[in-house]
Amino acid sequence: MHDPLPQTRHLATAIPGPRSRELMARKTGAVAAGVGTTMPVFATRAAGGIIEDVDGNRLIDLGSGIAVTTVGSSAPRVVTAVTEQVAAFTHTCFMVTPYESYVAVAEALNRLTPGAHPKRTALFNSGAEAVENAVKIARSHTRRNAVVVFDHAYHGRTNLTMAMTAKSMPYKHGFGPFAPEVYRAPSSYPFRDTAPDGGGDGAAAAARAITSIEKHIGAKNLAAMVIEPIQGEGGFIEPAPGFLPALAVWCREHGVVFVADEVQTGFARTGDMFACDYEGVVPDLIVTAKGIAGGLPLSAVTGRAEIMDAPHTGGLGGTYGGNPLACAAALAALATIEEDGLIARAREIEGLMKPRLHVLRQKDDRLGDVRGRGAMIAVELVRPGSTEPDPTLAAAVAQSAHRAGVIVLTCGTYGNVLRFLPPLAISDALLGEALDVLESTLTTVPR
Repeated sequence: MHDPLPQTRHLATAIPGPRSRELMARKTGAVAAGVGTTMPVFATRAAGGIIEDVDGNRLIDLGSGIAVTTVGSSAPRVVTAVTEQVAAFTHTCFMVTPYESYVAVAEALNRLTPGAHPKRTALFNSGAEAVENAVKIARSHTRRNAVVVFDHAYHGRTNLTMAMTAKSMPYKHGFGPFAPEVYRAPSSYPFRDTAPDGGGDGAAAAARAITSIEKHIGAKNLAAMVIEPIQGEGGFIEPAPGFLPALAVWCREHGVVFVADEVQTGFARTGDMFACDYEGVVPDLIVTAKGIAGGLPLSAVTGRAEIMDAPHTGGLGGTYGGNPLACAAALAALATIEEDGLIARAREIEGLMKPRLHVLRQKDDRLGDVRGRGAMIAVELVRPGSTEPDPTLAAAVAQSAHRAGVIVLTCGTYGNVLRFLPPLAISDALLGEALDVLESTLTTVPR
């Protein structure tokens, strides 16, 4: 047994330390160059809001492994459940000899996802795999081919999901040709929309998107509309109120399957169990992954029974989909969210972060926008006194924070957004300290 990991930031060496530098040299010699890393350190332990590296540095975690360790890394219920399961059996393949935990995860997702209608669930490995299967299911149900996605979208790195993703570098550049019958519609980006209302009218933004879809695709050709309720990699873009509900209504009226990609927003991350809950949007299909299993690889498509049951028997599945270790972890992670009140905790984190960031924005006109919900918060950085994106500033602030022992991620179509995804197990003290570091960093980065 390890001693408990102290929940304090501690710099034993410069970042990176000597042992991390040695391991990075080994990585360069052994791992494909296309696999990059944000931080130049190698982890040995993680718990609560801290990641410890091989040199003994303890870093404040504002990334959660890109929204995966929502319940905290090494969450006690998850550790216990996986330990018990690994001693029983590691794999049989659900398609060969099924096991109860897969069914239990499906039952839990059917219960927790938006809407009271009859539902079915299928389990997979990654978010991208689940998105692809949602498209397969929608096509099977509608007997149509076209799929519409949105500006600034991110849906994955497989061939189909690259076509669905908006940003070229680093996700798509040089990897084409891409899957056909994928179309893009304008999204709602309140900070950058140029509509007369300043981008705050979600219904008007939806009308613009619908007009584009009807003109360029045609509702009768459209199998599915796939959208992130809050766009992740695109910049933590929260659409204007009314945007998502209007799109969902239009889809229902035209027999189009409305698919919510909640890979990053799901499981208490945004202060609701799912981001769709915020405006009462009930998707036909909902895609989940990341925070579902406390760090183990698992994803799911959950939706209306008549849609989910459309594919023929054997048309869905995969060797590892719903692996028993991941299912055990998922049941424990969901229990942690519900029993430990983590939805409320996400709202508390928002209440701690956003007021401080808004104050900082009043002091520094390089902070163009503060946005997000729950423990999914972002700051969009711009050139002073403008809305011109400043990706150089975002990179400099992130790197400076890294050297100070705070893990901060960047994102955005323009690469100018700092995103904060703390685990919900982080303490108020660590969160406050991380914001202190961020504020100090901004004051030291030249204008």
